[in-house]
Amino acid sequence: VQLQASGGGLVQAGGSLRLSCVVSGRPAGRYVLGWFRQAPGKKREFVSAITNFGSTYYSDFVKGRFTISKDNAKNTVYLQMDSVKPEDTGVYFCAADQRFIQSTIRVPETYDYWGQGTLVTVSS
Repeated sequence: VQLQASGGGLVQAGGSLRLSCVVSGRPAGRYVLGWFRQAPGKKREFVSAITNFGSTYYSDFVKGRFTISKDNAKNTVYLQMDSVKPEDTGVYFCAADQRFIQSTIRVPETYDYWGQGTLVTVSS
């Protein structure tokens, strides 16, 4: 399974950006698909995830601003980022997990496959 993230770039605070992640090799609908981010000097942190059945999960710091969705026909998961803040700056990674375990959906170590990351920079 391979994941290819795209859509990052420079955006002003308060603006919007949409990230995409294409899954290849296996149907995306089989996996829990997640987004994580890593800011300079910080560890990777959970942003959002969507399960095989479409249930969604968000971290507290993006809830109400970001929206995760997927298109199984296109094998693609999206992250719509609205009302972005400078603290949203970082490299955003998409990941896939073969198993849905609610208690660990926010834990990056439980994900089996990772994309290469796409850089998001939010200017103030």
